[in-house]
Amino acid sequence: MNVILSIAILVTLCTSLVLVIWFRNLKLKGSDPLPLMAFMAILFTSGLDVGLIMFPLTEFPVYAAEAEYGFTNPLAIEFGFWGFLVWGFYFLTTFYFCVVEPKLKLFEIGWVKLVNSAVIIATCAFTGYLFLSYLPTYIEGISAPLRYGLVAAVVLAAVLSSTDIRYVKWLGLGSTVLFFGLIALLWLTSGAGIGGLAKSMSNIGGYFANLPRFTSPLTDYHAFYLFWWFAWSIMIGQFVARFVGGLRTYQLMIALLVLPSIPIALWFSVLYVYHTEAIALAGALQGSMVVVGVIFVINSLDSLTRLYSENLGLTVKRIGGFAYVAAHWALLFGLILLYQFTPLKIEWIGLVVIGIYCAIYALTFIKRDALIGTIESETADHG
Repeated sequence: MNVILSIAILVTLCTSLVLVIWFRNLKLKGSDPLPLMAFMAILFTSGLDVGLIMFPLTEFPVYAAEAEYGFTNPLAIEFGFWGFLVWGFYFLTTFYFCVVEPKLKLFEIGWVKLVNSAVIIATCAFTGYLFLSYLPTYIEGISAPLRYGLVAAVVLAAVLSSTDIRYVKWLGLGSTVLFFGLIALLWLTSGAGIGGLAKSMSNIGGYFANLPRFTSPLTDYHAFYLFWWFAWSIMIGQFVARFVGGLRTYQLMIALLVLPSIPIALWFSVLYVYHTEAIALAGALQGSMVVVGVIFVINSLDSLTRLYSENLGLTVKRIGGFAYVAAHWALLFGLILLYQFTPLKIEWIGLVVIGIYCAIYALTFIKRDALIGTIESETADHG
């Protein structure tokens, strides 16, 4: 599987580079355009989940101990798994759904729509399952009924939020503000000051110094992350493409690589201070992380629920508000529970998504002359 993954990463990176060079001045605009910062807030909170909040402190010791990661420091490894280059997946799919899909209409084909919706549903459930699994780590002594009840409530909140696109926008903006607030709270509490934070952040240079290493799996765990990014890439691109507000191709690429990486770098650097200084996280700080983690889960699930419900025609308008909430809550929460008893892995979902990429490339190649001619015409008009 890792060979397939490495080839897929190479192809997508090369494709992104070609698009930026060839169509750099093409203006991209979705059906519901938003200002850049609002667009980035929705992308950031929809395109990430609870793992961003809960994983780093458990992963830093692993990266420090295992020889495969010895070429740089744990903070650089963590940033490489979550930041900068991996956001290129979202660039490629956002470009596709802004420019190519309206002409290709691949995702209007019945079987493609069904497979894509199944991927979205399975990934939603996986996100909820991760949250369920990691709760005992962050809420010590939480009982099983409370744990399952909290997850059920989070899924319900996400489904309710997905009933209106305005809720998705407001939640995206609000949770971004809360995330920056969480960063500030932990930084101030750590006592690191500006100098300590700057010293911690300097470790991220180890990622950029070893950037080529991150373009293929370092370990099976890194492969898990990369498959995870692939699993998310098409559905996030499909969702956020509607909010692109007139950015040119090169501007979209720069925005996606740089802007989400800034809060990620800040957050990981603050957490790295806690790791290196052996500062315990407890009480209100731990509770704050759980709250923001919960909101991130809601953000991820509401945008994806809205997306697959539109793909399948199971919308509020079609089946009614009560039926919509009941059906999607039962589906997602039921699948979260089933994840505990099935061998389903995110790597398999990632492989399915790579298969969809292959279908996109094949159909694009078949219709390449008409597509390139149309896009070049639009580029000339926007130039």
